[in-house]
Amino acid sequence: MTTSATLERQRLASLMLELGPDAPTRCDGWTARDLAAHIVLRERRPDAAVGVVFGRFAGRTAAVQAKIADGDWKELVAKLRNGPPIWSPTRIGAIDRAFNTLEFFVHHEDLRRATEQWRPRELDDDLADDLDAALRRGARLLARRARCGVTLEPDAGRARITARDADPTVIVRGPLGELVLWMFGRDADVEFDGPDDAVEALRAARLGV
Repeated sequence: MTTSATLERQRLASLMLELGPDAPTRCDGWTARDLAAHIVLRERRPDAAVGVVFGRFAGRTAAVQAKIADGDWKELVAKLRNGPPIWSPTRIGAIDRAFNTLEFFVHHEDLRRATEQWRPRELDDDLADDLDAALRRGARLLARRARCGVTLEPDAGRARITARDADPTVIVRGPLGELVLWMFGRDADVEFDGPDDAVEALRAARLGV
């Protein structure tokens, strides 16, 4: 089953081959090789991926990721393109859509936006709908470190998303894709509406997983 997550995976893999392993990204100073290794680790080595979330395991995660990154570049990208092993639940379309849509969209943009010639892209309807649904499910987790209320207001007539229910509240407006990127701690084209001190605190907050 082809999902928006699957399509973003394929687009990312193709762009990686086009740009090469040393291409910069906007993801923590990683190169394309580092980013590919991160994704392969996440999908094929769940035993070592816990350090992505839990800091005390970060050393083991980094060591395994570095070993994966040392492999042949084309083989590494092929693993990314082919997806997780057959035993992975994300082989099921509905789970892939729920679990991977945000991941692959954000990382595709991490690579796209590190190139000088990048331009904003118009999201197709299926991708926009899947991003909207996934963001609504994950917004509270992504905004958990904010010190104020956070309400997302996508354009194109989409309903608001309450990411954190607290006072004071800051409304964050922008295109859906930009809101997704901002919630993952990336630079994005969004606007803030709220008390100045709350906006300042929100700008400084460490959002994301």
